[in-house]
Amino acid sequence: MLSLPPVHVLLLVILIKAIFLAGIGPQLLHRPDVLWGLVPLIAGLWLLVSARLAFLRSKTTIMTFDRPEKLVTSGPFALTRNPMYLGFLLLLVGVTVLAGYAAGIVAPLVFFLLARFWYIPFEERAAEEVFGSEYAAYKARTRRWI
Repeated sequence: MLSLPPVHVLLLVILIKAIFLAGIGPQLLHRPDVLWGLVPLIAGLWLLVSARLAFLRSKTTIMTFDRPEKLVTSGPFALTRNPMYLGFLLLLVGVTVLAGYAAGIVAPLVFFLLARFWYIPFEERAAEEVFGSEYAAYKARTRRWI
């Protein structure tokens, strides 16, 4: 399986979107719909940072394709089993809204599909192998997304 970390996909998509945003510049702050883009963008950043901090506190790996060492269920992981993917998705949606072009919704959709059908199933299988019934109990009480 190709080992392409989700953060690299996210950064590539943001770079592509930044090219479109470059033409908007300062007038971005004068648009009334900016709030609709900032809310998911800030929520996504909060999820990413708080999830990263939860991994650091647990002293475990954050890498998608590494064998999981500890089951993290605190912080944002108590709300969603995938706060990082949800954070990436919200960040992409926020950037799409800020960019103000409808075709930009393709990027969050592609990321969602990759996360839903490639990254998350891989991680769930690994967690089931390593943590067994502990992960099954966590999975039963915590939703995949929100």
